[in-house]
Formats: sequence, structure tokens, C-alpha cells
Amino acid sequence: MSRIFDALQRSGTEQSGVEYPDMMSVASAVFEAAPKPEAIDESVPMAVADLLAEMQPVPAQLATSQKSRQEQAPSPPFPTFPSLEVCVTPASRLVFFTQPESLAAEKFRFLGVRLRQIRQSRTLKKVLITSTIPEEGKSLVALNLAGVLARRKERVLLIDGDLRRPVQAEHLGLGTLSGLSEWLQGESQTPSNIYHLSGIGLWIMPAGHPPVNPLELMQSGRLSALMQQLNDSFDWIIVDSPPLLPLADTTVWARLADGTLLVTREGTTQKGTLQRGLEMIKKSDLLGVVLNGSSDTDHEDYYRRYSPPESK
Repeated sequence: MSRIFDALQRSGTEQSGVEYPDMMSVASAVFEAAPKPEAIDESVPMAVADLLAEMQPVPAQLATSQKSRQEQAPSPPFPTFPSLEVCVTPASRLVFFTQPESLAAEKFRFLGVRLRQIRQSRTLKKVLITSTIPEEGKSLVALNLAGVLARRKERVLLIDGDLRRPVQAEHLGLGTLSGLSEWLQGESQTPSNIYHLSGIGLWIMPAGHPPVNPLELMQSGRLSALMQQLNDSFDWIIVDSPPLLPLADTTVWARLADGTLLVTREGTTQKGTLQRGLEMIKKSDLLGVVLNGSSDTDHEDYYRRYSPPESK
């Protein structure tokens, strides 16, 4: 079994009447398992995405009512943002773009499918991507997930919400750009410092220059107003937030998001650390836990037998 832990929200349980497995018990089972001897390929993040509990079908009446509301709601005019040319190389590890037939890219596509399925039964547009500690791969998971969602021709915005140690602009080779930090410190009431990435097909709001008071800026009220405006313009908003431990920044983001994905890394995250991270996330907000850097090669061998043959 490939190992991403994906659990439905409490709202899904209440609607279907099915009790889903406790996330902490699932996480404990994985971290207590004997380590595998295979070497981990560090060149790409492995975000495996198998459900531990089957998704329940959306009731017909619920699906119909949601569709009717979407058809009746007028679409607001989409704002114009500047475009940037991005040169994506294999070193960027954007596997959805550089290695679309790879197992890692397939797992990100599968993760996108699961999020769309969850959205059929509950509100889900603003997705928070976080981890318990640094170096677990949350930023690369956020970027690849945003790219996969954008391949469906949906308007996807990636926000680098880590105002202390931003990395998204660096991953994309964008250099130093004004971003969220400058907007929060400004006076503009309309969204700005957002850029469309030509070729990739998504929008990004970089973190900008690290401020001296990131937590105070985020709690000023301007961030909440910004997210409300962006919610009307985009189909998905993926937020790359700081780690849960030991900062309080992520708790601010969690209040503004519709759900949270927690990224953990095999060989890096300790069981006790994972447990503390899970305890910091409201149970009804937790969409699932992504195991990154998995050494489980069973699915990779299986996928290769069914992937298109390489051209000679």
C-alpha cells in the first residue's frame, strides 16, 4: 500500500453516516512499521495518495443544490495581473511539468482528484499546506499540487504564506518580487502583487521581503480582507504556510482556510513530533496527511509496467 493518509472531514462523516479512521492511529501505525532498506530518491518528492477510507458518494440532492447555486451566482470580473515567463528545469522538481509521466506526478494528480471529490460534499477552495517542522517538503507539495490543479484550466492561486522563510519565488527562479508582505504593509484595498506564470498556467503571490513583524501583520485584519476578495476570483487557493512548530503563524492561516493538508517526511518526522502537529490542527479542518519521500517502491514498479513506453 502506498502511504498518504487521507481522511474525510467530520462533515463528510455526518452526511454519510460512516465513521472514518482516526488520523493519529493511522499515523502511528506507519511510524511504528519497520523501516524499509531501499534508498530514498531525493530528486523528487513522493506524495503518495491512497485513501485509507473509501470516499462516499455525494447525495444526489446535495450535488444538485450545489450545482444550482453555482449556476445562479454571477461570476465577478476577473482582475488583470501581470504575466511572468518562467523557465522550468528538472532542478526545480516541478514533476507535474518536467516529468508528467512519472509516478510522483501521477500521485500529485491523484491528490488533486481527491480534493475535488471532497469538494463535492463541502466547501473547499482555500487549502492550507503545512508541516510539523522544516525540511519536510511542504513547499514542493504545495507548488506541485497547485500546478496539477491548474492543468484542468481552473484559476489556481499559489500564495507563499511563509513570511519568515519564503521559497516559492526561488523554486520558480523569479528572483525578488514584491508580494504578500508589501501588500499587508501598504494601504491598497484591491489585491495586487499577484503574477500569472506563463507556461505553467497558475498565478502566484510570493511572500515578498521578510518583514520584522510577520505575525502582527497577519493579525492586522488586512489578510482576512484579502482572502475574502481572492476567494471570489479563483477556483483554488493553495497556501504554503510556515511549519506548525514552534510558530503561531499557521494558526492564523488555518482560520482563513477551508481545510489543511499536513505534510510529513519519512526518515525525518518523529512520531512524537507528528502527534503534536496533529493535535494543533482542528480535527474538522484536517483533510489528510501526506507522506513525502516514501521509500515504498512497490507502486513505482507497478506504475512502470502501465506507463507509456519511452520514445527512442
